[in-house]
Amino acid sequence: MSSADAQWARIEPLLPDRSPRRGGRWRDHQQALDAIVFNYRTGTPWMDLPKHFGSWKGVHNRLRAWATD
Repeated sequence: MSSADAQWARIEPLLPDRSPRRGGRWRDHQQALDAIVFNYRTGTPWMDLPKHFGSWKGVHNRLRAWATD
């Protein structure tokens, strides 16, 4: 197991369940966290988030939902 996998194994249980309450299911938490870290590390605007992270709106909305919780 790599150190990144070990770190993820410690973080994953702390994140909310991905089962939908309504609407669709959330994308992978790890991809969203990578996008959030990338955004804060680089300081780029949310709309300039690289496409491989998925929809910038989805990532931003998830960060807002987590911050509200």
